[in-house]
Amino acid sequence: MKSPKEVSIDAKIIAKLEKMHVSPALIKVAETLLNDPEIQAMQEFGNTVSIKRLGFNDHGPVHMRTVALNAIKMLELLRQANVQTSLEREETGNFDDSLCAVLFAALLHDFGMTMGRLDHEQHSTYLSYPIISRILHSVYKDDIERIVAIRSIAMEAIYGHMGNRSITSLEAGVVQVADGCDMEKGRARIPMAIGGAPKVGDIHQYSAHAIEELRIGAGKEKPIRIEAVMTSEVGLFQIEEVLLGKIHAGTAKPYIELYATLKGEEPKRYL
Repeated sequence: MKSPKEVSIDAKIIAKLEKMHVSPALIKVAETLLNDPEIQAMQEFGNTVSIKRLGFNDHGPVHMRTVALNAIKMLELLRQANVQTSLEREETGNFDDSLCAVLFAALLHDFGMTMGRLDHEQHSTYLSYPIISRILHSVYKDDIERIVAIRSIAMEAIYGHMGNRSITSLEAGVVQVADGCDMEKGRARIPMAIGGAPKVGDIHQYSAHAIEELRIGAGKEKPIRIEAVMTSEVGLFQIEEVLLGKIHAGTAKPYIELYATLKGEEPKRYL
C-alpha cells in the first residue's frame, strides 16, 4: 500500500503533466508507472535492502517519485527556454517521448538496490528492461521506432545516473541531476530514526539532515536554477561531493545555475 507521501507526490506528478498539456498516451504511461504492482514491490524491496540491511538512506518509492518530479520540472524549464532534448534535436522523437523516457528512468533507476549497492545502476538496467518494454508495448502498440527510442534513452539514463559512466543524451543528464537533487533532510530521516542518530563519521546522513529545502526554478542566465537552503554548513558536503559531481559529469551542466544558501546569509554560487 502506498504511503501518504507517495500518494501526494503521485498527485503532483500527474497535475504537473496535465498542466504541461502532454499527450493522453503519456498520462497513461505515468499512471501505469505510478500504480504498477511490480514496480511498487521492487521500489519497496530496494528500500528495505538500502535502509534495513545496509543502513543507507531512502532509495525507495518516495525517492524515485521525488526524482521523477524533479526531472519533470527541469524538462519543463528547458522547454520554456527553447532547449531541445536529444530526441527532438536528432529528430527521433518529440518532447513527450523524452519526458516519457525520463519518467521511466526516474521511477526505475534504483531497482538494482534490491540486490545491493555495488553496481546497482548496472543491475537496474536489466531489471528494468522487461518492465519498460511491457508498458511501452501496452501503450504505443506497434510503434516500434518510438518504443526503441524511448526505451534506449531510459536505459541510458538508468545506467548513467550515478555520474560515473559516460552519457550522451540530455535526457540522461536531467535524470542524473534530478537524482542528485533529492537531498532534503527527509531523505535521511528513516535511517536516522532506525539508528537513533548518524554514526560517527557518517557525513552523508549529517549533511543530508542539514538541507532544509531544495528549490528548482528558472535561472537568470541559464534555464534552470537549483538552490539548496541549509541550516548548517555541513550541508555543503551534499552540494560539493554529490550534486556538483553529478552536474559536472553530465550533459545538463550548460543549462544549470547552482546555489547553496545558509539561512540568513547570501547565496553562494557554484555554477
